[in-house]
Amino acid sequence: MKKLLILLLLFSGCNQGTDNAWKLVWSDEFNYEGLPDTTKWGNETGFIRNNELQYYTRGREENSVVKDGNLMIIGRKEQYDSAEYTSSSLTTDGKNSWTYGKVEARMRLPNGQGMWPAFWMLGQNIHQVGWPRCGEIDIMEHINNEDTLYGTLHWHNQKHVSEGAKTFCDVTIFHNYSIEWDKDSIHWFLDGMNYHAVNIADSVNSTAEFHKPFYIILNLAIGGNWPKNPDETTQFPDTVFVDYVRVYQR
Repeated sequence: MKKLLILLLLFSGCNQGTDNAWKLVWSDEFNYEGLPDTTKWGNETGFIRNNELQYYTRGREENSVVKDGNLMIIGRKEQYDSAEYTSSSLTTDGKNSWTYGKVEARMRLPNGQGMWPAFWMLGQNIHQVGWPRCGEIDIMEHINNEDTLYGTLHWHNQKHVSEGAKTFCDVTIFHNYSIEWDKDSIHWFLDGMNYHAVNIADSVNSTAEFHKPFYIILNLAIGGNWPKNPDETTQFPDTVFVDYVRVYQR
């Protein structure tokens, strides 16, 4: 029965992928130069989570800059504050958040030991209820030098629980990473191919978090609990290139 449900969800997601009813409601096409647009993006600063090694900086083109049609999020090996690495984490927290929709970005990623780029979302109520009660939607995560893309959902069901999937992906070339999210399910896509789905209909399995507004995060972490530390093979500086970020709703 569980396998049948997953197949039905994936089939539904494939049909959604060809639906012409999506309307663009927000985007950044990165067709300007300089620091990211502050009307759309804010910055996390300092040491944030997961025992990561980087210091996230603000207002520093060495770590986040728009140039030649791309947002560039740059990880550097350098002394800064008490850190040996710097990077950037851009968010729409407090500026824009959405309940349901199609959320996508076209990106090219670094590929080295200790590198951890991500395109993800957190519940806007995180400041009131904390994590994981706010919910987390990981649209794209990649670690180290794997040819693997991860898409994962995190939430609270008496304790922290998660459900995810992975698929082959050469992250060193541009790909379209997206989710399609409605009151019944969340589907993950790589270049339009649906590779994962989670049922959230009627808040099944305590998934009420995913019927509330979420904001977007783009970041490049270095080291931390999952990828572990960089080593002598890791290239610095290295960069996440983002061609665009778009949000659609029906």
